[in-house]
Amino acid sequence: MGSDSEAEKSQQKEKERKKMLALAPIAKPLAGKKLSKKTLKLVRKASEHKCLKRGVKEVVKSIRRGHKGLCVIAGNISPIDVITHVPILCEEAEIPYVYVASKEDLATAGATKRPTCCVLVLTKPAKGELPPGEQEKIKADYSQIVSDVSELTSSLF
Repeated sequence: MGSDSEAEKSQQKEKERKKMLALAPIAKPLAGKKLSKKTLKLVRKASEHKCLKRGVKEVVKSIRRGHKGLCVIAGNISPIDVITHVPILCEEAEIPYVYVASKEDLATAGATKRPTCCVLVLTKPAKGELPPGEQEKIKADYSQIVSDVSELTSSLF
């Protein structure tokens, strides 16, 4: 029985290693395990409350329209040219962005079956309003992650 758990652990480690090998060279700032988990949790909450823009086209459109939020980009995109312009747009619009290791994990958190290159977590939904309690929870999580991301970014540059 103990060998099953050992086999599962080794399989999990192998998956993690493959994810890290598939990362693009421009995937900086890359979220660590803990920040990645927090970020994907925020993406899941935002998805439930319709505060999420999925895919490169939607994200770019939202940034150009002046929406603010947190941009989460997958680090294992191939070809990399698909997302190379997104960090530049984010920096120009002063939107914090962070890379996570896997597009599959990002899609799962965003409640889609299709792997997603990037998502933009908005602070409020595009249409309608959220109950005040839910709005405060999302804003608190959002501000916590943004501060972590800015700390991570400042350590890079």
